[in-house]
Amino acid sequence: MPQKPRGRPVSDNTKTLRVDVRLTEEEMRLLDEYCKQKGVSRPQGLRNGIYALNKK
Repeated sequence: MPQKPRGRPVSDNTKTLRVDVRLTEEEMRLLDEYCKQKGVSRPQGLRNGIYALNKK
């Protein structure tokens, strides 16, 4: 019987790039409030903000 591969399944759109950002306490509070309201993680909240820039 063949063994199953270990780890997470490979995605079509892998996230390989990293960004280090410094925020003020106010900016972090706003991000946390947004994430709590939308039910998303901080990284996803930041991605949503990036995509919102493109919609303008």
